[in-house]
Amino acid sequence: MNVKELFKTLIYFVVLGVILIALRQFVFTPVVVKGDSMDPTLLDGDRVIALKNTDIKRFDIVTFPAPDDPGKNYIKRVIGLPGDTIEYKNDQLYVNGEATDEPYLNEFKSQLTDGQPLTNDFNLRQLFGAEKVPEGQVFVLGDNRRISKDSRIIGMIQEDKIMADVKFVFWPIWPNNRIGTVD
Repeated sequence: MNVKELFKTLIYFVVLGVILIALRQFVFTPVVVKGDSMDPTLLDGDRVIALKNTDIKRFDIVTFPAPDDPGKNYIKRVIGLPGDTIEYKNDQLYVNGEATDEPYLNEFKSQLTDGQPLTNDFNLRQLFGAEKVPEGQVFVLGDNRRISKDSRIIGMIQEDKIMADVKFVFWPIWPNNRIGTVD
């Protein structure tokens, strides 16, 4: 291999490296799920891809810095957007006074055998003394509602603190293939 070919190859790998670093910095980030608060949707040890700079919608799964544990990040589901009223009554979510389905919880609810609800009754007034989710904030819950440390405990999450929107599980491949999009 002559010097000219070696130089071209080196330039190719440098450009490729810069592109990959830019994508990682500005477009997506890999995240490791730690804990059981998002069971059964995301399991402890799952590796996911989260997209940065996306519009956050209701029921998106997002990652953000833990407000109560510096250096740690949480992954939770967005339930309430700015201006929403949120209430749980008899294990049913009500958004702005309307019953709202959460199909991602159906399998989990069907496995409960103790006669207790997955999500205990609450509303925003009981938790925060406010009727609605404030502007610039979101209300988040973990899918494993009985153990999740979420907005009911840590409070509302600032929208500008949301780091990324979880879209895809890429690991583990074995023993139970979990690769695919996240609901």
